[in-house]
This record gives sequence, C-alpha cells and structure tokens, in this order.
Amino acid sequence: MSFIPELPVLLAYLAGVVVIAITPGPDMTFFLGRTLAQGVSGGLSAMIGASTGLLVHSLLVAFGLSALIVASPMLFFALKIAGAGYLLWLAFSAIRHGSTFRFESRVKPKSLWQVYLQGLGINLLNPKIILFFMTFLPQFVSAADPHASGKLLFLGLLFVVVAAPITVPMILAAGWLTGWLKRQPRVTRAVDWVFASVFGAFAVKILLTDATH
Repeated sequence: MSFIPELPVLLAYLAGVVVIAITPGPDMTFFLGRTLAQGVSGGLSAMIGASTGLLVHSLLVAFGLSALIVASPMLFFALKIAGAGYLLWLAFSAIRHGSTFRFESRVKPKSLWQVYLQGLGINLLNPKIILFFMTFLPQFVSAADPHASGKLLFLGLLFVVVAAPITVPMILAAGWLTGWLKRQPRVTRAVDWVFASVFGAFAVKILLTDATH
C-alpha cells in the first residue's frame, strides 16, 4: 500500500504521537471539563469533535491549504483572534455560570451535538495546531514522494487512532470522579476557576503564536 510509510518512519511517528497525546492542551482541558459536567458521553463527544478537527487539519496539510493560511498575515491573525476569543468565552462561561462543572446548575445542559461542535471549534480555531501539523507530519513524508498526499492523510488518521486509547482512559477516570465531585460543591467551584484559568492561559498563548515558529 503506497500510502503507508516505511516501518522505521512509522515507528518514529508513533513515538511522537504518544508524547503529543499525553501533553496537556486546550482539547484535553475541554474533554475533561465536559466529562465532569456531563459524564463520559460528554467527554467522548468532545473528543470526537476534536478528532474530526484533526482530520480536517490533515486534509489541509495534504492539499497545501495550511501553508496558504500561515502565509497570509491577515488570515493567520484572524484565526488567532477567533481561537483566543473562543477560549476566553469558554473561560468566562465557566466562571459566570459555572456551567462547566456545577452539577446543580439551572443552565440547560448542552446536547452531545453541541459538545461535539465545541470540541471541533476549539481544535479548528487553534493556529498552533495548524503550525504543528505543517511542521510535524511533513517530517515523515518526502516532498518528492508521488504518494505524499496519501501518506499525509494516512498519518493524520493514524494520529487520531493512536491518540484515542490514550485519551479515552483519561475521560473514563474523570467520569469516575464525577460522583465524588457532586458531594463537594466547593471543590467543583474551585475546578471552575482552575479550568477557566487554563483556558485563559491557552488563549494568551494562541495570541502570542508566531507563524514563523
């Protein structure tokens, strides 16, 4: 199968994916937050949304569209503003309404479809992910390879497949904690602030992202 890289390249790629999958980021923060708010189904919906975003990023890289976005200062700046603004909105919502982790909230729970779309949005609006896919995936595919596009798409799909077994146990563990948190309202409110702070920090990090790095 021409779209599968050679074994040494594949093993090196898999090692990199594992390291990346266990590294905290906006996606992981959102997965855990939705799990604590809506149970395992909410966390998995968020994860599937973000995974869909990763597949979109893979398509963009494979067909060279990511390079066009990064090469355009206006487009890249607009993406940074949208991504940071979205994370800040999530942070504000967690503090203002406690909707992320407050179990006795009067706020109507989000549907799993809404959670999926939020996970997708967080992923697609993060310019750091575009830069990452532009620099990470091409390391494992030669530009002169006639099957380069197919290999890039394969690696993007493999990223999602390999990351899932790492992410799902984290979501299950967070779901297990939900029962305990229901009996600890002060702790749940503290979690609101912690996760809002994390979202805020990632928003600032996105704003500081340079297209040259």
